[in-house]
Amino acid sequence: MDFILPTSLPVGGIPWEKVLPPLIPRLNGAYGQYNWSQNLLIPETDNTSSAEVSCDDSGFTVQVDVKHFYPEDLLVKVIGDFVEVQGKHEEKKRDGPGLTTRQFNRRFRIPKGVDTMALESAVSPDGILIISAPLLQTSRILT
Repeated sequence: MDFILPTSLPVGGIPWEKVLPPLIPRLNGAYGQYNWSQNLLIPETDNTSSAEVSCDDSGFTVQVDVKHFYPEDLLVKVIGDFVEVQGKHEEKKRDGPGLTTRQFNRRFRIPKGVDTMALESAVSPDGILIISAPLLQTSRILT
């Protein structure tokens, strides 16, 4: 969704240090001493499931970074025109009770002309899940 910003907006952008504290009492110290910065507004990502997708004459390939998962934590399945990748890793804390869980779900559209029955997946030694499928024979002849 696009928003049209008013022309009166300062050159440096929205002055968050003036806008947020009145809106969020915890940030202006009403419930104790809290420090904040604009970085609180930017979600942190560790790219644990970044992916690259390609489809060319050699076939369809998806590469997903799964370094934080064991192969048995991963599930790859084809649902209609999509390949779905799920990862879930649970780990008990060493220093007491508790459980740490890391999970992700990603869906990638499979282009027309890809042989989904020949889809294969494997995890490389450096933690990259590689999903590949060749083009259908009829698609290769037509192109």
